[in-house]
This record gives sequence, C-alpha cells and structure tokens, in this order.
Amino acid sequence: MPVPVVDHRESGASVRRTPQQQRSRERVERILSAAKDLIAQGGSDAMKMGELAERAGVPIGSLYQYFPDKGSVVRTLAERYNDEGRTCIRDGLDGVRDADGLASAFRELIDIYYGLFLDEPVMRDIWSGTQADRALQDIDIGDSRENGRILAEALARIRPTGEIGALFTKAMLVMHLGTATMRLAISVDRSEGDALVEAYIQLALRDLLSA
Repeated sequence: MPVPVVDHRESGASVRRTPQQQRSRERVERILSAAKDLIAQGGSDAMKMGELAERAGVPIGSLYQYFPDKGSVVRTLAERYNDEGRTCIRDGLDGVRDADGLASAFRELIDIYYGLFLDEPVMRDIWSGTQADRALQDIDIGDSRENGRILAEALARIRPTGEIGALFTKAMLVMHLGTATMRLAISVDRSEGDALVEAYIQLALRDLLSA
C-alpha cells in the first residue's frame, strides 16, 4: 500500500493569480526577491505593501494583482522554502537502503536544515510567526506530511514488512518535531541550540530505527 499523499498547498495561500507570461513571472520574482530583502532588513511585521512595490519597481496595482496582502507574500515565500527543503530531503533519502544509510542521511539533512535556520533571516522570520498565522500553520502541517511521506518511503525500504500507516505516522511526527526543534534552537544561545539539535537527532534515530 502506498504512503498517503497529501497536497501541501491545501490552504490556497500562494499568489492570487498564477503568472503565465514570462514578463509576469519575472515581475513576481522581483516582488518576492524584494520581499526577502525587506524581511531580512526589518522583519515581515515591518514590511509595507507600498514599500514592497517601490523596492520591486512595480506599480502598487500590479502588486495587488498577484498578492492581495502581505500575508500572501510571506506564505508564498514559506511554500518556496518548503519546496526547496523537500527536494533536499528527497534527494538525501533517495539512496537509503539500510539503517546505517538512513542514520547518515538523516543526520546530514538535519545539519543542513539547522544551518539554513541559522543563516537565513527570512526563513527564521517566517517560521517564528507560524503560531500567529493559521494559514502558515496549515502550510507547516502539510509540509510535515509531505516530508513524512518521503521519510516513510525510506523506512519502508529498510523495513519492508512494516505497516505503512504506522511508518508514515512516526515519520510525520519526527519531521514535524524537527521543525519545532529548529525554532527552539535558534531562540537560545548557539551552544544550547547545538545541544538541542543533537539531542533531537539521537532521539529521532533511536525511534526511527527501533523495531
């Protein structure tokens, strides 16, 4: 039985109108690039739509054609970060065929993810506001499901006799707790954050690799 597939875009949080023409796609990319710059400088709370239009070099009316409000900009960026992360996870776990391979690949993926949280201020800003934004919560949960599906598929290759539903539930929880661990780790000093991430890795692998 295949691992459950869930559409991580259920919330409808992305752009209002999907650009079809090259010029429109380029305009959306300028808007999102400008948004990242503004968020990195002052945080998403301080970003204004007028300021964003000016930074992107687009008329305010054009901005609203694609993004009805600031939240839709932030959520689109969140979806993009999730898509990039999912590709990394899929590539990292694709070659896993045994327990040692899973342990090595999982640790490497968590190290990469932690590094992104430490180095990318926009990513930190977006996910720090998750609890206050229901649409971001929905995106977060959907992301955990998708990443859990990928991890469950790797677990199924290691334990082909395992019940796929149970593997998926365990994998989804591990991936969701991983994101929560990153948020906690970047909220404390670096040494404590490093220790928290290492503890998470050990706990997760102990559970994932248990019979």
